[in-house]
Amino acid sequence: MGYSVATSPFLTTFRNKIRLQQKSLRTEEAYISWALRFIKFHQMKHPADLGAKHVEEFLAYIASERNVAASTQNQALAALTFLYKTVLERSDFSPNVQYVKRQENLRDSFTNDEAMRVLALLKGDVLLVAKLMYGSGLRLLEALRLRVKDIDFERLQVLVFDGKGGKNRRTMLPQSLVQPLKDHLLFVKAQHDLDLAGGFGITFMPNAMGENYRGDEWKWQYVFPSKSLSKDPRTGRTGRHHIHENHVQRCIREAVQKAGITRKASSHTFRHTFATSLIERGYDIKKVAEVMGHSTTEITERYIHVRQDSAVQMVSPLDTLAFQEQSAESAIPTITEI
Repeated sequence: MGYSVATSPFLTTFRNKIRLQQKSLRTEEAYISWALRFIKFHQMKHPADLGAKHVEEFLAYIASERNVAASTQNQALAALTFLYKTVLERSDFSPNVQYVKRQENLRDSFTNDEAMRVLALLKGDVLLVAKLMYGSGLRLLEALRLRVKDIDFERLQVLVFDGKGGKNRRTMLPQSLVQPLKDHLLFVKAQHDLDLAGGFGITFMPNAMGENYRGDEWKWQYVFPSKSLSKDPRTGRTGRHHIHENHVQRCIREAVQKAGITRKASSHTFRHTFATSLIERGYDIKKVAEVMGHSTTEITERYIHVRQDSAVQMVSPLDTLAFQEQSAESAIPTITEI
């Protein structure tokens, strides 16, 4: 029988250590997956019988043979470092590898016309999610993980808890979204009442908060709940999770294609556009960094639209030549002028 969390005491310990540090379910699944792949790569040997050299061999394999992205390599290294330093308590674990610096892509954004065309092709929950990314600068999962209590209609604020990097922050709530969100929450509340009546009104609670807070309270419900019930993989209880990010991504990708936008664009482009728009309108970059949830302004500067770059503001020599040719042609007298 192969290794699995259900059959391996070691992987069970590994999982419990991850949960003690209150890492997300997504991180838990990724770390366990990398541990399994590492074990299988070394012919099912126990990690305790392996070491830094074996980690180096595995990372070299996925980089050269599997040709994985830099972010994937970094995730594998983080998982195996956690395994050896935290689970096996190897304080001297130090493989001769470093985290790979990802190549920074140009941060493209929608023009106002493009954003309007894409939004016009969306509807329902997906439209509201896209407008929150565009109007509040939220990442997709930050929008999907919003709870009812996280929207402050009075102060026109959206509260983001445990965002990327574990950061909490406040960002703006567009005035134009107040009524649509309130109307949307009326339907969500009606669905929640039906769930309560059926004994399924307990939602998934973040980290270990389920021990101190009732998961059936209205304030803890997701703003964008799934259409169907599902089982919590950690507690085994049936409840209503948020809608899946793949659904939103697919809808936005299809809308981008129908809008006739040929360059690369995705749900995250709405967040890029939010940052670009604020900076172009003269807002202080430090303030923009705060609402974006960036640790430094250098990160925020990457979101400045390419049309602001000096390379775009410069006049091409080919255009200069064309202008001179047009000027010369206009200087030649026409037949009627002779």
